[in-house]
Amino acid sequence: MPKMKTKRSAAKRFKVTGTGKLKRSKAYKSHILTKKSAKTKRNLRKAGYVAEAQEKVMKKLIPYV
Repeated sequence: MPKMKTKRSAAKRFKVTGTGKLKRSKAYKSHILTKKSAKTKRNLRKAGYVAEAQEKVMKKLIPYV
């Protein structure tokens, strides 16, 4: 049976933590930053995690990561 292909778009967006969770970056921090408060922009810098409901689906996209 051939190897499974990794979805490269998903591999660039997610990293697997030591406990097996998927780490992701947050949205809404690329442009139109003048109207966002400093607190909002500071919180957008922090990493987010993929919800447990979607984690199984996302892990199928990146089988070897």
